[in-house]
Amino acid sequence: MCLIRYLKKTYGSRIAFWGGGCDVQRILPLGSEEEIKKDVRNRFKVFGEGGGFVFAPIHNIQADVPPENVAAMYEAAAEQ
Repeated sequence: MCLIRYLKKTYGSRIAFWGGGCDVQRILPLGSEEEIKKDVRNRFKVFGEGGGFVFAPIHNIQADVPPENVAAMYEAAAEQ
């Protein structure tokens, strides 16, 4: 089971997930715009099921992330 599904299944009825809107270590700095949007959509699907999800990147966006990737992340979130 992937980590985000495990977290939602194990703790989702007791806590809200604030952050985790995109993989900020690999996908956001290195992924294509479509990979980023796919990751965001998946996290909305998993974390958002039944409520309890506040979209945000985990904590901060590093300097090596292209601005286009940040825009793609927020565009995908706005579509949800």
